[in-house]
Amino acid sequence: MGRHVSNPLALAVLAYLVERPMHPYELGKVLKQRKVQESIKYRHASLYMVVDQLSRDGYIEAHQTAREGQRPERTVYRLTDAGATELRDRMRELVAVPAKEYPRFEAALALIAVLPPDEVTDLLDQRRGALEEQVAELRGRLAKSDIDPLWLIEHEYRLGQTEAELRFLRRFRHLVTEGGPEFGAFWRRLHADRSE
Repeated sequence: MGRHVSNPLALAVLAYLVERPMHPYELGKVLKQRKVQESIKYRHASLYMVVDQLSRDGYIEAHQTAREGQRPERTVYRLTDAGATELRDRMRELVAVPAKEYPRFEAALALIAVLPPDEVTDLLDQRRGALEEQVAELRGRLAKSDIDPLWLIEHEYRLGQTEAELRFLRRFRHLVTEGGPEFGAFWRRLHADRSE
């Protein structure tokens, strides 16, 4: 069998083919309808490449080819037994095993001392404002959605993460402004020396 599936878009294709056989155009419509692009990097052209790779690896197979009117032929794909097994194995791993990810903001925090504390508080305020807008948008989307909440669970997760980051930002900003001499003494000296 082919290599292990690690591409999130490929996992989405396998997952949607659990529901029923589909052609790539239909898969793209389902991805957009469920707003998967907000959680999984997705471009229309990459979908066709992923479908082709999954087919070569034996995880999906052509089910039928159909033509409607003057439109080009469309191949409808279905999940193979190997694809179903691979999907379940990868999903079990993704859900059960925490993996170290490298978010940009975490990298910025690791290097935060290069910016002066006063500037950092202003930047944290800007980030807080942007995150508060995201929280409002997510809450609004979740409140007025008419689709099965299961298809929005990643938005619930992102809402929880964003709210946790807001709590962190408030605490970190307080440490920067009120942390006393024991917090960031080197940081303050570094920038005091540069301003002299």
